[in-house]
Amino acid sequence: MTTTFTLLLFAFSVILLIKGADWLVEGASDIAQRLGVSDLAIGLTVVSFGTSMPELLVNVIASLNSSADIAIGNILGSNISNTLLILGATAIIAPLTIQRSTVLKEIPFCLLASCVLYVMANDAMVNRYPLSELSRGDGIVFIGFFLIFLYYTFGMSNNGKDKEHTKPSMSVPRAWLMVIGGLIGLSLGGGIAVDTAQTIALNLGISEALVGLTAVAIGTSLPELTASVMAALKGKSDIAIGNIVGSNIFNIFWILGISATIKPLTFQPAQNFDLLVVVFSALLLFFLVQNGHIHYRVLMWWRKQQEFILKRWEGGVLLASYVAYIAYISWRG
Repeated sequence: MTTTFTLLLFAFSVILLIKGADWLVEGASDIAQRLGVSDLAIGLTVVSFGTSMPELLVNVIASLNSSADIAIGNILGSNISNTLLILGATAIIAPLTIQRSTVLKEIPFCLLASCVLYVMANDAMVNRYPLSELSRGDGIVFIGFFLIFLYYTFGMSNNGKDKEHTKPSMSVPRAWLMVIGGLIGLSLGGGIAVDTAQTIALNLGISEALVGLTAVAIGTSLPELTASVMAALKGKSDIAIGNIVGSNIFNIFWILGISATIKPLTFQPAQNFDLLVVVFSALLLFFLVQNGHIHYRVLMWWRKQQEFILKRWEGGVLLASYVAYIAYISWRG
C-alpha cells in the first residue's frame, strides 16, 4: 500500500466519520424526544455504543489473534484520548454544560470502571500470582457491571429528573435511517482510519504496544471526537459528554469484558502507567467540571448546583495533559 493511497484512504475515512457523526447525532436526538428518553441517556447508550464500534471490532480481532498488547493498549489509549483529547478539544470549541447527575454519578462510575480494571489486571500485585491477566472470569464480571450500568441509564430516563430533550424535526423512518447510516459511516470510517494509522505506524518501526496506545487508540476514538464535536456545535452538550463518559464505560466493562471472555488477555506490568493515566484523567475531569469548588463546603454547594460547565480553559488543561502523555510515551518507546 503506497503512502499516497494510504493518505487518501485516511482522508476518505475522515469524511465518513464526520458525516456519520452528523447523522447519528441528529437521528438519535429526534428518537430520544419521541420516546421520552433524555439526550443524556441517548448519549450514554446509543451514541456511545455506535462510536465504540471500532474499539469493539479491533479488540475482538486482537483477542482472536492473541494480540493482548493491542487489545488492552487500544482500550487504555482510547479512554485516555476520549477524556483528555476529545473532551478537551470539544470544550475548547464549545464549553459544555454538564448535568448534576453526570458529575455525581456517571463520571464516578467511569472512575470505578478504571479502578476495577486496575485491580483485576494486576494479579501479580494483588494476589501474588506469577502472571497478570484479565481472565474469562474477569470478563464475565465486567459484563455484569456493564448490565448494571445499562439498567441505571434507562432507569434514569424514567425518574423525572433528567428531562432535557430536543424537539423532533423529522419523520420516524428518516430518524432511524440517519441513526443506522450514521452507525455504518462511523464503523466504516473508524475501521479504515485504524487500518491506515496502524500501517503508517508499523512502517515507522513503532512497537505493537505503542501502536495500540497511539495510532489504533486515536483512530478508534475518531468517531467519539466527531460525534462529540458535532453535538457540541449543535448545542447538545448532554449527548457530547454522555458519548465520552458512556464510551469509556463501554470500553472497559463491555469491550474488555467481551475480549477477555473470548480469550484471556495477558497484562504487562509496563501498562500500569497507562492504566494509572486512565484513572488520573477521570479524576481530573471530575475536579475540573466543579470549577474549583473543592473545599469544606463542597457538599452544600453540590446540593444547590444543578449544572456544571466545562470551560474552554479547562478543556485546554485536558488537551495539554494529553500532549504531555503522548510526548512521554513516545519518548519511553
